[in-house]
Amino acid sequence: MHLRGVVLPDGEPRDLWVVNGRVRTRPVPGAQTVVDGGFLVPGLVDAHCHVGLGPQGGVELPEAVEQAITDRDAGTLLIRDCGSPIDTTPLQERLDLPRIIRAGKHIARPKRYIPGISVEVETDLVSAVAEQAAHGDGWVKLVGDWIDRGEGDLAPLWTDDELEQAIKVAHAAGAKVTAHVFGEDALPGLINAGIDCIEHGTGLTDDTISLMASRGTALVPTLINIETFPGIAEKAGKYPKYANHMRDLHARVSRTVASAIEAGIPVYAGTDAGGGIRHGRIVDEIVALHGVGMSPLDAIGAASWNAREWLGFPSLTEGAAADIVVYDEDPRENLEVLRSPRVVMLRGRIH
Repeated sequence: MHLRGVVLPDGEPRDLWVVNGRVRTRPVPGAQTVVDGGFLVPGLVDAHCHVGLGPQGGVELPEAVEQAITDRDAGTLLIRDCGSPIDTTPLQERLDLPRIIRAGKHIARPKRYIPGISVEVETDLVSAVAEQAAHGDGWVKLVGDWIDRGEGDLAPLWTDDELEQAIKVAHAAGAKVTAHVFGEDALPGLINAGIDCIEHGTGLTDDTISLMASRGTALVPTLINIETFPGIAEKAGKYPKYANHMRDLHARVSRTVASAIEAGIPVYAGTDAGGGIRHGRIVDEIVALHGVGMSPLDAIGAASWNAREWLGFPSLTEGAAADIVVYDEDPRENLEVLRSPRVVMLRGRIH
């Protein structure tokens, strides 16, 4: 197949050819032109997604397939799974579904996370991390903090020593580590232990932002999920300290993420779809990132070429996978254009 259009991020008109699901940059005789005009964007990325997780916990595989299709039709062609209670490896065999980079199951302490979706360990974090590193596709997901009902507020789950040993084991196995973190207190231990990414990061301060920037730690802020914080606080009447903390984190999230962007922290788009967030909302997250200070080009890049590079997937270069989303208008001029793809091509197949 042959495609002609303005290719982002460079913004230059180019011709691309697709052979056996791969991009070719030199003419292919006899190729059929399937796109002539418009804007060609490397397949979108949801860098924090939970295929296989629903509001009530794990779902059956047919529902997980529907979740993935919903994401695909919104232009998301690469998903970094951030923990799923079910084994989604069968979905990786489907050529019609987005590529999924799995992180295995969340790792948490007993009674310190959403029931029924994590591996719960009391003391042996290192073994649990080694096991999930073997089960996943190069990522391990920790629960860094959650409400401690004894304290009545967010609190870290792990000691600094546990984190240092566990992350060292993951890295030795060739896996990266990320962590769910809402509050402030868990962040220094995680970052100093060498964690690769922070999810949410609403409790970031000037000091931990500086620490992340110096270490190159990535941030996936899941801004559309943070919009649920007031509702969470409303239901937490038994824990007023926690409720007020969640409201405060929500109130300052725009300033927090803007400061992280300004400090040069790598920031990527993730929706947290699969629990309380429905699938297919990657454009909402791109718009939200622009709302806290990213340029339109950088906001798209956080969910496309920059995220793909971070995860080890090249964009529209010679030999890259032909994962392409085509838009009639320039999304750099109006991000709402991203809601209406003309063509979604995954692995060289048009859906």
